[in-house]
Amino acid sequence: MMNEDTICAISTAPGAGGIAVIRVSGPEAISISNAVFYPRKAGKTLLEQPAYTISYGSIRKGDELIDDVLVSLFRAPHSFTGEDTVEITCHGSVYIQQQIMQLLIEKGCRSALPGEYTQRAFLNGKMDLSQAEAVADLIASTSAGMHKLALNQMRGGFSQELTHLRTQLLNFTSLIELELDFSEEEVEFADRTGLTQLASDIEQLIKKLADSFSVGNAVKNGIPVAIIGETNAGKSTLLNLLVGEEKAIVSDIHGTTRDVIEDTISLNGVTFRFIDTAGIRETTHIIESMGIERTYQKLRQATMVLWVIDITSPEEQIKALGEKIWPETKDKKIILVFNKSDLLSRRELEEKQQLLSGIEADRIYISAKQKSNTDQLKNYLIKAAALPEISSQDVIVTNVRHYEALLKAHQAIERVIQGLQQNISGDFLSQDIRECMHYLGEITGQINNDEILGNIFAKFCIGK
Repeated sequence: MMNEDTICAISTAPGAGGIAVIRVSGPEAISISNAVFYPRKAGKTLLEQPAYTISYGSIRKGDELIDDVLVSLFRAPHSFTGEDTVEITCHGSVYIQQQIMQLLIEKGCRSALPGEYTQRAFLNGKMDLSQAEAVADLIASTSAGMHKLALNQMRGGFSQELTHLRTQLLNFTSLIELELDFSEEEVEFADRTGLTQLASDIEQLIKKLADSFSVGNAVKNGIPVAIIGETNAGKSTLLNLLVGEEKAIVSDIHGTTRDVIEDTISLNGVTFRFIDTAGIRETTHIIESMGIERTYQKLRQATMVLWVIDITSPEEQIKALGEKIWPETKDKKIILVFNKSDLLSRRELEEKQQLLSGIEADRIYISAKQKSNTDQLKNYLIKAAALPEISSQDVIVTNVRHYEALLKAHQAIERVIQGLQQNISGDFLSQDIRECMHYLGEITGQINNDEILGNIFAKFCIGK
């Protein structure tokens, strides 16, 4: 439907820059661009130019010069969208960009919708749906790990695994359904022992892909790390130190932080999302109480916890806070950060070594104010994350839609295994196999509906 239109959009980031790229795609892309482009040297028009060539000239509106440009030409089906495509590289003035866009629309283009170029690439068979989603992930990548995973998925690593699974399942169900055609003769084409082993192998591979989501989600969205502790323990100072800028207000006044403050850093290709929270203490102040309640909410949501402890505080006070915090952190990775260690002598520090000795966690003694031992703390964070080394060849699930589809596919293949063990009828087996294939096909777009496509591509930026 939409592929009959010729679309245009600014594909570079919004605003002024050195250059900008305007992309035109569709059946009339070359003829419309040719109507506004004047090559510097007399010769072939864009209509006559071969694919993969760049022409230098100008964009004009009648006799009015708008800009000198470079025009790149791609002919169907050998382009990103699979359609005739023209990319106009102009100077990055916002005025120039808008003038060229307005001119293209006057000549017959329409403005592209968010993600419409990638959607056309999918609809024209240039990539499957999981690869199309990886384009958005690649654009949004902010760490080495996220970049590697998105690049591998965009190049088809995940798709190849799913295609292999669906081929095995198709062969599987073909044998089962062939038996149904000869049910009266009681012919058995499918060896039940072999099919049970095949189903078990497929189940293990689907489970492995689904289990990889915990790693993929951490790489893609960052590991949530809650910074908790009493008021004035140094939480906000530590956040500012870790992220390298003054994100949180630091004050000697108790209860300064009353809301959640978040920021991220990347360490060894892993993104950590730090959450500075309100200090935990007894208070009658309504706003501060709300902040403390949010502290407990973020603590429950976090994967890791930096428990910042003022090492100069009385031992009874530290233990009392531990009794409040510990029940909320038993399933999380904890690092005990003993702050303000610069205020104690070596002997006093040695006497504090047994503080909270009953808690199994990494322990580090720092001075956030003096910026001491922060490199060691970052090493502890990387160690606590325990993420495997990621290569561009690894197949790891990062998309929650894919994860949910894999869980449903896993449930279906488990029913197949149970059915084989219970020797149920082949028509029931075939139904579960096809259900498993259906959910795997949803990931790549072999099974799709307009609602799914609309939700996916609406999240893309315009021009991609």
